[in-house]
Amino acid sequence: MRCEVVAVGTELLLGQIVDTNSSWIGEQLALAGIDCLRHTAVGDNPDRIRAALQESLDRSDAVIVTGGLGPTQDDITRDVIAEVMGVEMIRDPNLVEVISSKFKGRGRPMPENNLRQADLPEGATPIKEMPGTAPGLICPVGEKVIYAVPGVPLEMRQMIEGSIIPDLVSRSGEKSVIRSRVLRTWGQSESGLAEMLAEEIKRLDEVEGTTLAFLASGMEGLKVRITAKAPTEQDAEAALDTEESQVRTIIGPLVFGIDDENMETVVLEELVSQGLTLATAESMTGGLIATRLTEVPGSSRAFLGSVVSYANSVKQEILNVPEGPVISEQAVLSMAIGVCEALGADVSVAVTGVAGPASQEGQEPGVVWIGTCVDGEAKAVEVRFPYNRTMARQLTVITALDILRRRLLERALKN
Repeated sequence: MRCEVVAVGTELLLGQIVDTNSSWIGEQLALAGIDCLRHTAVGDNPDRIRAALQESLDRSDAVIVTGGLGPTQDDITRDVIAEVMGVEMIRDPNLVEVISSKFKGRGRPMPENNLRQADLPEGATPIKEMPGTAPGLICPVGEKVIYAVPGVPLEMRQMIEGSIIPDLVSRSGEKSVIRSRVLRTWGQSESGLAEMLAEEIKRLDEVEGTTLAFLASGMEGLKVRITAKAPTEQDAEAALDTEESQVRTIIGPLVFGIDDENMETVVLEELVSQGLTLATAESMTGGLIATRLTEVPGSSRAFLGSVVSYANSVKQEILNVPEGPVISEQAVLSMAIGVCEALGADVSVAVTGVAGPASQEGQEPGVVWIGTCVDGEAKAVEVRFPYNRTMARQLTVITALDILRRRLLERALKN
């Protein structure tokens, strides 16, 4: 069963409203094992809506259209569906009564315009769920079908879950599920990941059931999405487990988490599992690392605190950084060791660098030194982020946490 989603509303095209409906519908279709081929957004124009619906029907077995079922003049979805079906609009007396009763129940008079919502294409069936005044519709088009639901998320979701998904599954005659799992990665470009996984992607293309896709997440890294289609949920989960293991074998420690896990959550959990405490020493990031850590509930199980050593005097007096350049390997090593001593932490991460826009100590903006101290052993890494001040600072935060994560994993293997 192939399905498409058409979202109606000029406000979607103008960016006044974000189309969260289509993404939610796509998720529900996947959970039911229904293939969703395309999402389309179209304005409140009859010719364009008609073209969008007809094109979707030409490609797919079913179309779910959201929006345009209200009582005003620009709510024209019902009329256009009737044209696509080649039928007239008729007024359903049962719907007139239902809509009228909703207004009576609220103690409000019903505007005459609302009676338009009782009009439906001949041959269409109202969806039984009707939390508002706009009825959803099941509209047969030959052997295919158009489902029309309101754009109001609460109303739309009740209709999708209560009637449309069961109807689609019944029409499909298939018993299958689609499940996805996202592997979160850091430290490699999209093209680099694609190159590393090229042979595996090629192998999957030759068999049915499992696919890989890349999703860019800006300053939060890259996601590798594994999708499996199988007869049962257990079979789908087993396929995801198998493919996750295969991907991890290929790209190794680039994977730092799964699905909604973020870098700080993973680092904190690893610290807790090893019974370690953490302190941070931050110069150019100004406390951003500590902020991300403390946004995680329960972070106090491992995180002790931070020294935001923005001024050189703070670096020297509190962290025992020697006089001399502070954008240097020696300075960041001293910061990493010094904050462990100052706060009594088992491990630490330290950052010093040039956020920009001006150079500092002869170093160009984007030059960053990251230090970590684990079991009394301090190590330093130089990285460069040739971006603006905000991006350089944010990229430094997640990179520093990733470097610490890798050192913690190495420690776990040794122990």
